[in-house]
Amino acid sequence: MKRLKSLGAVACVVALCATFTACGSDGGQASSAGNEPQKSQESSTPVEKPADLDGKWTQTNANSETMRMDAEITGGTITVNWVQPDSTSLYWTGSYEAPTAPGDWSWTSKGDTEKMASALLASQDDAKEFHYTASSDELSFDATAMGTTVTVRMKRQ
Repeated sequence: MKRLKSLGAVACVVALCATFTACGSDGGQASSAGNEPQKSQESSTPVEKPADLDGKWTQTNANSETMRMDAEITGGTITVNWVQPDSTSLYWTGSYEAPTAPGDWSWTSKGDTEKMASALLASQDDAKEFHYTASSDELSFDATAMGTTVTVRMKRQ
């Protein structure tokens, strides 16, 4: 009986050792987790950059099939023109401030009043607010002509 108790104790010790060994085992695969620094999630997430608005834009909400507005942003200038099938007329030319952060962006454009003074259909404003909506990649601003103000919406060409 004493011998049976000894065998039972030895069996328990062997079972416990096997259990602890199995819990610490990686199934025979080499582990390099302790040898390499872990990569953070930040390094795998791309860093958002401010939008690049340079280029040509065209009105998406024109009330006429034959007349719309187009804009061009280049360098530090935004120019907006009335566009008809056979003519183009200046509406706005002024300063452009490129986005400095990701997401939506707004800026106050200071008009080149000297250039606009000689254009019959140009804005008479000294400054104009422009807005960029990142989620829809849309440029918008208010335009007034003949006493009516509309919000012009534009997409990249």
